[in-house]
Amino acid sequence: MAPTETPVADTQVLIGRQAIFDAQLQVIGYELLYRSSQVNAATFSDGDAVTARVMLNAFLEIGLDQLVGPHRAFINLTTKFLRDQLCEDLPKDRVVLEILENIPMENSVLEAMARLSSQGFTVALDDFEYHEGLRPMVEQCHMVKLDVMALGLERLAAQVAQLRPFNVKLLAEKVETQEEFEFCKGLGLDYYQGYFFSKPVIVEGASIPPNQMAILTLVGKLQNPDTGMGEIEDIIRQDVALSYKVLRYVNSAFFSLSKKVDSIRQAACLVGMARLKTWATLLVMAGLDNKPLELLMMALVRAKMCEEIAFALKESDADEYFTVGLFSVLDALLDKPMDEVLALVELSPSSRSALLELSGQMGTVLEYVLAYERGDWDAIHSRSLQMDILRQSYFAALAFKDSLVPLLNE
Repeated sequence: MAPTETPVADTQVLIGRQAIFDAQLQVIGYELLYRSSQVNAATFSDGDAVTARVMLNAFLEIGLDQLVGPHRAFINLTTKFLRDQLCEDLPKDRVVLEILENIPMENSVLEAMARLSSQGFTVALDDFEYHEGLRPMVEQCHMVKLDVMALGLERLAAQVAQLRPFNVKLLAEKVETQEEFEFCKGLGLDYYQGYFFSKPVIVEGASIPPNQMAILTLVGKLQNPDTGMGEIEDIIRQDVALSYKVLRYVNSAFFSLSKKVDSIRQAACLVGMARLKTWATLLVMAGLDNKPLELLMMALVRAKMCEEIAFALKESDADEYFTVGLFSVLDALLDKPMDEVLALVELSPSSRSALLELSGQMGTVLEYVLAYERGDWDAIHSRSLQMDILRQSYFAALAFKDSLVPLLNE
């Protein structure tokens, strides 16, 4: 089906976000990604107006806390926003202002950077490549973002050496592979951003640690369609904390049940075996040690987005879509390729194909979700799913994730 090139109303806004990590893989902020929602990006002529609309909606309508939680929002600036002081009413302790690579080094720009710095804002240079003529800009900023993909490892190392004398933090963006991440860590960069953190982390020659093997075996039993109610009860009851969390989840406002649920069997009767298995699986995954919580949060958002899209498309197996989204980070959680992980888990052929090859209807939906996560609007517009469905699913997924954070943190 060909994409429908329906103009999007002026009140509609698309906002993506991408996590930024420190060297310990703790989230320190999110870059807010904004694009035109037109299929043909050349049809809008006023980039400043588009930027203004997105920023207003991010801060006033959607809310910064909903988008980035307690972390900082990294926001790109156009030349007009920088020169005309249009960003100076933003909360300085909640944002990092990124100077785009196409903004020229002129006196008005340098003066604006100095003014923002004196007001307490953190200023970053985006997609930057240093040469001596740009020294004045580096002297006015707090952070420099280096594009690993564009520079290559050799030039990246040279850039880091040139920037070391300056009092700036260095951020590696577009980190795509384990090799690049390890190389950047070896250079001592401060922050990291890129698809690597949501793709498999393959550790060559390493086996799955015993505690992770036990967890994966438990996940496999939960997902096996032949596992009966008695076995599910036994699995959950073996872990007091898991039993408590499952019952807390079932009794939460998410289900709005008329009476309190006191047993795992009663929970299965009221919410259904499939849903109970899915949520027990989620809580088991949350028990993995030494992994950034952001990976699990990403899994929650993906899972709920897949489910919401399935509902919108009137698919009958929305629970399975949820599981596909949830399992899309298992490889990163376990540091193993997805095919090795799935060898220990009972999934339907369609779910397996979706996770391994992005094929079938579930694979297509997961592909939409991954593209939205990256802010890859061109990939979305090349297909037929309405952007409204994706946007509404994303906001529903963020709210859903936030509602479960207290439960997962206990």
